Amino acid sequence: MKLKVLVAVALLCAPGLSFAGDKVVHFPFANAVAAATQSGKLDGSVKFYLAGNAPQGQVTVVKDDVSVNRKTNAFGKGDQKTCDWALQSVLIALQDQAKAAGANAVVDIVSDYDSEYRDNEKYECHVGFLMSGVIMKGKLAKVQP
Repeated sequence: MKLKVLVAVALLCAPGLSFAGDKVVHFPFANAVAAATQSGKLDGSVKFYLAGNAPQGQVTVVKDDVSVNRKTNAFGKGDQKTCDWALQSVLIALQDQAKAAGANAVVDIVSDYDSEYRDNEKYECHVGFLMSGVIMKGKLAKVQP
C-alpha cells in the first residue's frame, strides 16, 4: 500500500519536475556554430547571421520567417552543453531548409521562445529540470559578394 501511495505521489509531481528550475540563459552563438562545423554537423555551405550582423555583399531573401524549435534532454547535464546541443540541432534544420530553397545563408536570426530576443552575439535558451529548448527564426537568403 505504501508503495502505491509513493508511486502516485511521484506521478503527480513528475509533470512539475519538468518545469522545476525553469530559467532563461544566453550563450555565445559563434561557439555553437564553430563546434557544429568542426564536428561535421554543419558543412559550411550555409552561413548564419544573427540580427545586427549583416553579410557582406548583395542579399536576396528567398524565404521570410522560417522558424525551428528543438529541445534536448537536460537531466544532470550542464546548461551550456544542452543549450549548444539544442542550438546545433536548430542550425542543422536551418541549413537543410536553406539548401532546399537554394539559399546559402540564414540572416536576421533571432531567438523566439516566448518573445523575440535580439542580440548580435548571443542566443537564448530555456533550461528546465528535464529539458533545454531553443527556438530560432530568421530568413533564408542568397548572398552574392
